[in-house]
Amino acid sequence: MRVFTDPSELRRLVRDGLGPGCRVTGVERLRGGSKKGVYRLALTGAGAPPTVIAYSWAPQENYWPSVPTPHASGLAPFLSAHHTLQAAGVRTPHVLYVSEPDDLALVEDIPGDTLEAAFTTDPVRAAKALGELAVALDHMAAHTSPADHISEDVALTRALDDLAESAARDPRIDAATPALANRLHELHAALAPRPTYSLVHGELGPDHILLTPDAHPVLIDIEALSHSDPEQEHAYLRLRFGPHYAPLSRPLDPARLSLHTLALHLSLVAGPLRLLDGDFPHRDAMRGIAEHNTREALRLVGPVT
Repeated sequence: MRVFTDPSELRRLVRDGLGPGCRVTGVERLRGGSKKGVYRLALTGAGAPPTVIAYSWAPQENYWPSVPTPHASGLAPFLSAHHTLQAAGVRTPHVLYVSEPDDLALVEDIPGDTLEAAFTTDPVRAAKALGELAVALDHMAAHTSPADHISEDVALTRALDDLAESAARDPRIDAATPALANRLHELHAALAPRPTYSLVHGELGPDHILLTPDAHPVLIDIEALSHSDPEQEHAYLRLRFGPHYAPLSRPLDPARLSLHTLALHLSLVAGPLRLLDGDFPHRDAMRGIAEHNTREALRLVGPVT
């Protein structure tokens, strides 16, 4: 039985960060990610906000402890991403306090729903947020950095690793491995290195965007932030936003987009199946993600003979 962050640690975090007059009256562990625990803390005390959010990157919160993953996680990459997005003019929850030795952070609780929920419950509000999100993505695209790696080389290496892992777990991928590998190499060979890359979130789905009461988008789960091809970001945006993607669309390199799209599908086969080796609780959701992306990856190479 997995034991999560002890509530006493969260109470101490609040005392240290917000003062001894601030008390925790309720702790709710929120459903969410696989690398950190997210807790809503109800508070009381003079000057205390009604609620705050605590992030815990304790080892017991991580469902990937024995498996290397392509994206960093922890307090340090979170703070680096937070500062970088602030500099780019992109809104994330305000950081209230951090405890570096414990890999814990307190951030503001955004009193609203996600953009994903608003698509169904309030389309007008969602449309406003989408427009602002498009502007935020433009700010991120303008936040460039000289290339200290070759994005398409990284994408190819990871995709081939994911292909090998997926093939070992799914006979359909195994049968299509030559075609998938050939397609990856063809797409990679068509690309020339870029001198600079743009800021990308890496996992920017509508469930990773909170909305303020005024429908301003607030980005969360930002630890995978990096400088890379904008096509990497848009491959994920197209997949996750589906019919709502159009306001976010921008001119892109079609060949790069094709490489990152196939790489993304393979990643979303290997990753969920890897999680299912452990005790990750939302198993049906992971199976559904793996199955959908298996079909999409195979569709991109056509029938296997």
